[in-house]
Amino acid sequence: MVNYQELNETLAAILDGVPHRIANLANAAALLYDTLDRLNWAGFYLVENGRLVLGPFQGKVACVEIEIGKGVCGTAVASGKTQLVKDVHAFPGHIACDSASNSEIVVPIFQGGKIVGVLDIDSPEFSRFDEHDREGLEAFVKVLEEKILF
Repeated sequence: MVNYQELNETLAAILDGVPHRIANLANAAALLYDTLDRLNWAGFYLVENGRLVLGPFQGKVACVEIEIGKGVCGTAVASGKTQLVKDVHAFPGHIACDSASNSEIVVPIFQGGKIVGVLDIDSPEFSRFDEHDREGLEAFVKVLEEKILF
């Protein structure tokens, strides 16, 4: 089981005093991809001109743009809530950027009261993510919200 407190303390230390948003998100994605097991993608989509645009990530080639309200990422933005999906193939409107993905968790990133992006993590395993992951990754995003100016 992942020690999210330790992971989030490591993230805070990596980001401390570093003013470069893209570099910080790249390191955050690398930290997740290196720490969490059974993943095939970990990264970010950022809100630009009313759409989600691919940001720093680790994993296979990904979709470049996602409409708000579409797929798991777009639904997270539209609802303002974390999406924990045990079987992406059963998710209405799922966007298959990587056919190897079977489960996914997406956490919205807020700043100034609005959503500025999402943390997106995919796994080739069904039911890879649970409530422990939700809580830990929501805390991970809180560190990002506090340390990075979007």
